[in-house]
Amino acid sequence: MRSTAPFLVLLLLISTALADGPADNVADQVRPVPPLGIELSQADRNELEGGLAQLNKKIEQLRKSKNTKLQSLIPDVEIFSRAIRDAISHRELFHKNDITKAREVLAEGHARADALNEGNAPWTTQTGLVVRGFRSRIDDTVQPYGVVVPESYDFSGASEYRTDIWLHGRGERSTESLFIHERMNRVGKISPANTLIVHPYGRYSNAFKFAGEIDVFEALDHAKSQYRVDENRISIRGFSMGGAGCWQFAVHYPSRFFAATPGAGFSETPEFLKSFQGETLSPTWYEEKLWQLYDCTGYANNLFNLPTIAYSGELDIQKQAADIMEQAMGDQGLKLTHLIGPQTKHAIHPDSLETIESKLANLADRGRDRVPTTIDFTTYTLRYNRSFWLTVDELAEHWKRATVNATLSGSENTIRVTVDGVRGIQLDLAAGDAPFHPRQPVQIEIIEFGSNHDSESATTRQILVGPRPESDRSWHCQIHRDGDQWKIGSRPATSGIAKRHGVQGPIDDAFMDRFIIVAPTSKGFHPETDAWAKSELDHLVHEWRRQFRGDAIVKKDTEISDDDIATSHLIVFGDPASNVLLKSIHSELPIRWNEEGSRVTTGENHKSLDAANHAPVMIYPNPKNPDRYVVINSGFTYREYAYLNNARQVPKLPDWAIIDIRTPADSLWPGKVVDAGFFDEAWKMK
Repeated sequence: MRSTAPFLVLLLLISTALADGPADNVADQVRPVPPLGIELSQADRNELEGGLAQLNKKIEQLRKSKNTKLQSLIPDVEIFSRAIRDAISHRELFHKNDITKAREVLAEGHARADALNEGNAPWTTQTGLVVRGFRSRIDDTVQPYGVVVPESYDFSGASEYRTDIWLHGRGERSTESLFIHERMNRVGKISPANTLIVHPYGRYSNAFKFAGEIDVFEALDHAKSQYRVDENRISIRGFSMGGAGCWQFAVHYPSRFFAATPGAGFSETPEFLKSFQGETLSPTWYEEKLWQLYDCTGYANNLFNLPTIAYSGELDIQKQAADIMEQAMGDQGLKLTHLIGPQTKHAIHPDSLETIESKLANLADRGRDRVPTTIDFTTYTLRYNRSFWLTVDELAEHWKRATVNATLSGSENTIRVTVDGVRGIQLDLAAGDAPFHPRQPVQIEIIEFGSNHDSESATTRQILVGPRPESDRSWHCQIHRDGDQWKIGSRPATSGIAKRHGVQGPIDDAFMDRFIIVAPTSKGFHPETDAWAKSELDHLVHEWRRQFRGDAIVKKDTEISDDDIATSHLIVFGDPASNVLLKSIHSELPIRWNEEGSRVTTGENHKSLDAANHAPVMIYPNPKNPDRYVVINSGFTYREYAYLNNARQVPKLPDWAIIDIRTPADSLWPGKVVDAGFFDEAWKMK
């Protein structure tokens, strides 16, 4: 029987999503995203600003408390203050009723501050709709998320709860104040029984990529600290832009969830933009390679290990996302479960939702397969390098397809590993998970295909004798390729720096963890490049708030501490004359200015260009701390044109580039890119 629950009826009211139109394909006429809101009347401004000032005083009083538990809950209050601050400062209230919503958001902030100043936090034991906040590691800003706590939740019990992460659709007006108000008042599109629902903000409208991707995990981690989440019953779900996010989480993190249910959205960049946006694409060679960071079709093989239920409306243009994934999975011998809502445009048909919920409930009963016997894994970058008990440590070459198939055989005390394009892996089985005989060493059979092999040979086969399992039935082993042979153990540290997980580029990768912008304090080699660097620094600060909803941390080059170097990626602007930090590491970088600052040179046998008109941008392991990046003269590399369609929000520049600043920066580029490329696996110029 068809469900008639009110939230299902709402699904039919979702407006049809159409292409953004040809006007959004004109790069020199980019409309603002988010749009500029209404001008507040003086009375409304005075009311909101007065209420905000009072709330901030209450928050300051809370910060003086020595109660650590109280201190940990301040982000649950501060999210309301920051939301109203930005709504006023940046004109992000778009209709008169948004002002009413802002009043309600502000009132809730006051209620929480008053309660917390009295030592109470009633929202922490509240069922139903709850808005929570956490302080992000990336830039220290408080970020909101919503949670739906089932009425059955027992705050004094021990039972762990199934948890569904729901990724929201695109909303150019979904700024913090309006997101918080919605999460205070609407259950959302899903509401399975006895299930916690986590609604990440995702840092606005970026399809849960880059900082939006990290926001999802930070929200989940915070929810785990507040509620009893069953680690083996976490699903990833979403529709429209949230469906796109769901696809990328599913293929990049197949071992984190018990199931994925992507609906509509997009799953790759080029074909979607052609079909949905009607855009004519003419990418550079490095842009095409960089599509592989988020294009899910190349990672379709990873769904071998993750139950996936896709949904599309029969008449929805965004059905293309599941269709192209179905084809990509078919190429890997996998058949996609693809539910189609009959005669439905951009909405979830209630019958289809009922089927999805039934299938998902069955999968939740079984839970995540913690220790699959066989793992199939594909990647193009060490940013995404793990699936269950397999971790890829080294690639033959980034942005080329790399695959691993690994199978446990307890009866034979063997792991069979088939690799292509991989030079190092870890195999980790936790306590109780190793199926091997405890008195016998584990044999590792390695079969390597030749498509990414250093030599001319095709397939090679090798047997290694690994360690015995430990007495707690755990087992750990690293292997790496040395020349034409695989060896037990990790690569010797004497090999020098190498691309590895979290330090592998490209430039945009630096903005997925804590970063500090390092501003120059002196005059540079040339006034033209000084002005350009300052403009790009200001652009990053402005667009970080607008696009990723954060307040970037900016320090002068003379203020950078040892702790900053130890904990943060450093985004350095200027040249060795204007920036003392850059001067201190300049000789150890692969792209250099000469002593007179007259030439910029990209290593031996590469271009040497006049420094008055050219500026380098790049990412590189910080010579002062190779566990963190230094980025020179660049923010995140997609610009305002990409804001118009989430599928465009992909890296535009690789590991390094040289910019001719005589061409003004625009909505696509920081200037004219005259040369660009990737560093090799040892961070050397190719």
